[in-house]
Amino acid sequence: MTVTVDINVLLDVFQQRQPHYAASARVLNLVAAGMLTGVCPAHGLTTLYHLVRKHAAKPMAETALDTVLRHFRIGNLDAAGWQAARTLPLADFEDAAVAAVAKATNSVFIITRNVRDFAVSPVPAVNPTDFLGRFHPMP
Repeated sequence: MTVTVDINVLLDVFQQRQPHYAASARVLNLVAAGMLTGVCPAHGLTTLYHLVRKHAAKPMAETALDTVLRHFRIGNLDAAGWQAARTLPLADFEDAAVAAVAKATNSVFIITRNVRDFAVSPVPAVNPTDFLGRFHPMP
């Protein structure tokens, strides 16, 4: 199963943000174990690096980036994909870009903690806890 993982889920893990860390880390562990195909939107990589470095240090930001690059497919948009994102009826352009990446990569879900922001997304959104409980339970 292919899923697009929103940056807030990645930040939960790399910044150990509570109370979201545990569920988000389980999702990333499924990707790292090859039980899920995870897609990270390319435009989120610089934001991930910047925010982890801002709240930790350069080595941690580099580790976060290396982990994502090692285990995730990177979802890129071409000009037509960006144009499609621009026309999606989502309030936030960054969310529209995530939705466009999810659609372009044939993701089944967008895993995010901002499910409401993706209410009209062409790909359904689910939070990490609900995803783990309903769609991919772990023992």
